[in-house]
Amino acid sequence: MQFTDAQLQQWLADFFWPLVRVGAALMAAPVFSVRQVPVRYRVALAVLITLLIQPMIPPSPVVDVFGASGFLIALQQIGIGAMMGFVVQLAFNALIFGGQVMAYSMGLGFANMMDPINGVQVPVVSQYWLILAMLAFLLGNGHLLLLGSVAQSFQILPVAVDGLGRAGLWGVVAWSSRLFAAGLLMALPVIIALLLINIGMGVVSRAAPQLNIFAIGFPITLLMGFILIWVTLPQVMSGFGRLVNETLSLGVDLLNAR
Repeated sequence: MQFTDAQLQQWLADFFWPLVRVGAALMAAPVFSVRQVPVRYRVALAVLITLLIQPMIPPSPVVDVFGASGFLIALQQIGIGAMMGFVVQLAFNALIFGGQVMAYSMGLGFANMMDPINGVQVPVVSQYWLILAMLAFLLGNGHLLLLGSVAQSFQILPVAVDGLGRAGLWGVVAWSSRLFAAGLLMALPVIIALLLINIGMGVVSRAAPQLNIFAIGFPITLLMGFILIWVTLPQVMSGFGRLVNETLSLGVDLLNAR
């Protein structure tokens, strides 16, 4: 059995370019990009996913992998995959932002923990929301929906020298503002309730100056903050689910933007 140069180049192109896009998506997507997951496992998963979806995607252009055109195609595939993973990551970052705002309102801004996704210190409220969000993401098959979106992207935007357009890039930048709005909306009920509590304590301190408001104010604010977190948790997780669905749809819509 003999293989020609053209056949070998076609097989390499059909496997290598989808692998680059899938690998970039896994490196940027939540859960898969956690630092506790070794890189070799992510690479092995990317290879396995590429082998599974390769028969269902359009043939790739036969371009020299090590040439200038091959370098441009690689950049395009990295950009497309990273964009699809990054937009879903924004939903998790909205939770982190909302938790930070809430923690500062409760007086827990000094209590930080290491975020396993981004590798930075975040307040414990953000960490609590983040752990629950990751579990909800996996239980709701969010990781499978994300991988399905990446596989669908090859039908919408096949491997070629021209990839993600300028409109798609601006769409990601424009949608980033949704991160702050969504995080603030998740934390808004607790912020308003704690603000009313602080106003009430201010009135009490004016009516009874002999009371040490600093001694009793912090425990009350902290206790009410924990109660409000427990009460508002279903609404927060529901809002997070809607936000994830928006990001998954956004990733596909941005591929159609030109």
